Amino acid sequence: MHPTLLVIAGPLAKDASFALDGAELSIGRDLTCGVCVFSKLVSRRHCSIRQQKGLFSIHDLGSRNGTFVNGVPVRERALQHGDVIAVGDSYFKFFVPGREEPGTEQPVVFEDGELNTFSTVSLRKDEVGLLQIENLPDTARTNRLVRDLGALVTIASRIGSIQDSESLQWQVLGMIFDVIPAERGAILLCGDATEEFASQVAWDRPAGPQQPVQVSRTVLMRVLRESAALLVNDTSADQSLKEAQSVVSAKARSILCAPLIFASKTLGAIYLDCGDHGIRFDEGHLELLMAIAGVTAMALANLQRVERLRSEARRLQAALDGEHDIVGESPAIRRALNLIGKVAATDSTVLLRGESGTGKELAARAIHRASSRREAPFVAINCAAIPEALLESELFGYDKGAFTGATTQKKGQIELANGGTLLLDEIGELALGLQAKLLRVLQEREFTRVGGSRPVKVDIRLVAATNRDLGAAAKAGTFRQDLYYRLNVISVEIPPLRDRREDISLLSNYFVSKLSAKCKRRVEGISPAAQRYLERYEWPGNVRELENVIERAIVLGSDEAILPEDLPEAIFEAQPQSMEVGLTGENYQSAILELKKKLITSAVREAGENYTEAARRLGVNPTYLHRLIRNLNLKADL
Repeated sequence: MHPTLLVIAGPLAKDASFALDGAELSIGRDLTCGVCVFSKLVSRRHCSIRQQKGLFSIHDLGSRNGTFVNGVPVRERALQHGDVIAVGDSYFKFFVPGREEPGTEQPVVFEDGELNTFSTVSLRKDEVGLLQIENLPDTARTNRLVRDLGALVTIASRIGSIQDSESLQWQVLGMIFDVIPAERGAILLCGDATEEFASQVAWDRPAGPQQPVQVSRTVLMRVLRESAALLVNDTSADQSLKEAQSVVSAKARSILCAPLIFASKTLGAIYLDCGDHGIRFDEGHLELLMAIAGVTAMALANLQRVERLRSEARRLQAALDGEHDIVGESPAIRRALNLIGKVAATDSTVLLRGESGTGKELAARAIHRASSRREAPFVAINCAAIPEALLESELFGYDKGAFTGATTQKKGQIELANGGTLLLDEIGELALGLQAKLLRVLQEREFTRVGGSRPVKVDIRLVAATNRDLGAAAKAGTFRQDLYYRLNVISVEIPPLRDRREDISLLSNYFVSKLSAKCKRRVEGISPAAQRYLERYEWPGNVRELENVIERAIVLGSDEAILPEDLPEAIFEAQPQSMEVGLTGENYQSAILELKKKLITSAVREAGENYTEAARRLGVNPTYLHRLIRNLNLKADL
């Protein structure tokens, strides 16, 4: 198993990974680089990771903004498991398989202790003098102010283009290390509870990012409670802080902590400490951190607002897409909808059974929207529509180098549905090998990408759909019995259209309203005669066929209402249920065609080959008459 480079923040897709299976992996803006990052902060060929005898090292290639490992600029350095590499505004983690899984470590460890105010300085937002030029006392203060202002402007300009809140936190922490001599840092965002933190991004520069950062809960809670930044210097001289295990363990002699405040709301805090006896934080550092925290809070609040708006937009779009999804008032469809409403509230696997075109995908979407997963993705894949050779990589994804042409890692549909609902339509067409892999997903909630070695955990709800009898297929050995039992937890039958004829009128008028706008032709409705033809037809293609028939009638028709002649011949010629006829099968169809040919031929001849008059006598539209003559090859007989 090869080490990998995991993306943890920046322009690249979060959680993407790059296998280090060659002698060298280059990083830069150039398209020829193994890791191509489109960012102005990244040089064309920024750095490379090289392998020699199983050991990996990173080499800066003369980049403009430098390469950093664990916050320290490097020209060349050996890499260890867990190292965080900063390349411009991109952050990567060097991960070695066999060590602990990435993301399982706790980035922050809280310790409690009493805080004596003897060695502390508190600063509120309205007391910051960083931008008050008239208060400058001397030249040194002026030089310090110019430097800090430049740093603040740089940070503000860089974070303005970041589109992800976690990426924002990582990059802000890295930029703070450039201007404040801290050894450890953490950004903590407030959760719903008073002492709960929803997001934790932490960095221990001497020990490496894989080591948790110890945070004094006493300092943090005071900062959040008073909405004021806090500077604690020479903590070893403070007896109460000596007793705080977090300070002792981290050997912190200086602590800085500033609240993230936007619009009078405290979003969290930035926490820094340093144990170097030669470094002491001062009030200038406190003012600079407070100013950075202000800019960060504004960017963070805007990103959170954008993310909420995106989530709401997805929810509204789903609701809009789902409006009138399942149309019907018949007892058969009401029974199905009632069962869907009951199963939606659970996370149980659902098997939707029904003929093609009955609306199984619409039922699956209804289950998703009524569930607690409605804000998460709904991913649908038709197992019969994708060749078997491609279906495995489509479902499970693949790692870089898994096969010829796999130049990057690709997530599969199962991984994309993480947190939400996955619909596997026509699951009866799944090959036995893929059935085994799917069974593992249902049992273990994990899978391995094609060509990969690291299991990927997923949290999905599976909805399967089929038009086959899976029970019979399981007995015949063409479908795994264990998978069938896993899928058939709750079974919902979607009735065919012929078993819910009461809904045909409702559905057809709904499709007229929906499709007339799409086809840009005004149609008022369906004539009673045409409606009778629709209601007596058997609809082997179910609701999907009805929708296609209505769209065809709208496109080809010329009247304000859909007429019988606008319907396909299969429907127009359908035998009424009440008609008693001795002819069946081919004899019946042949008799109908012969009679139709005689009627048309006679009408045209009697009208003196005036097709408009002939159509009037037959009671059909002239356009339809011409179509009949062409389809029945009658032109030569007239």
